[in-house]
Amino acid sequence: MDGFIHSIETLGTLDGPGLRMVVFFQGCRLRCSYCHNPDTWAFGRGTLMSAEEIVNKARRYMPYFRFNSGGVTFSGGEPLMQPDFLLECLKLCREAGIHTVIDTAGVGKCDYSQILKFADLVILDIKHSDPNKYKDITGHEIDSYYRFKKALIENRSRIWIKQVVTPGINDTCCDMEEFEKEVNSFPKDMIEKVELLPYHTLGVFKYKELGIDYWLEGLEPLSKEKLEELKKCITIEKLVK
Repeated sequence: MDGFIHSIETLGTLDGPGLRMVVFFQGCRLRCSYCHNPDTWAFGRGTLMSAEEIVNKARRYMPYFRFNSGGVTFSGGEPLMQPDFLLECLKLCREAGIHTVIDTAGVGKCDYSQILKFADLVILDIKHSDPNKYKDITGHEIDSYYRFKKALIENRSRIWIKQVVTPGINDTCCDMEEFEKEVNSFPKDMIEKVELLPYHTLGVFKYKELGIDYWLEGLEPLSKEKLEELKKCITIEKLVK
């Protein structure tokens, strides 16, 4: 089975535990106002690759994975938008003894149970727990996220939870309290890590190259000082600073 791949990053350190090969899937339904990868939005583009090709490439890095407790992370775009291909990749990685992570916003059109059965860890990107703010940020209703959340809990998946903090969008104590409430709605034994990530402008140049209007034009990145101040609004024990 072939899938559309935007790019592959080797030996990344920010997309799961240890050193990881990060496979960026092409295609995403969401249009997040702060997205730094608009080049991954379009469906049916990118490079066609088979699941075997991807896993064979990952095999070459297995000595590094073993030494650093790493593996392969499937990101995007939105990997759940190519569910059959993702499932085949996960199964082949499991057979090869390669640790797998899905980095997702939980937006797809599929039965998640099999996918979660073969994923070792899920990095869940929570845009906002308030349905109205979620739609303002993503351009879509929150229903898909709720369905994925239900599947995660039923599967008892190991999860990391993250949220991008963007000035003027979700950078108040009330927003942080909403985030904490959403995190606490998951069983505590499922959560391994919680992160608040500062909004940045590193991907703005891509909008110009693609001829797409950037909705947050002129917005300055969130400062480290502001992020630290916001962290004080919540008391999540596993929050990673």
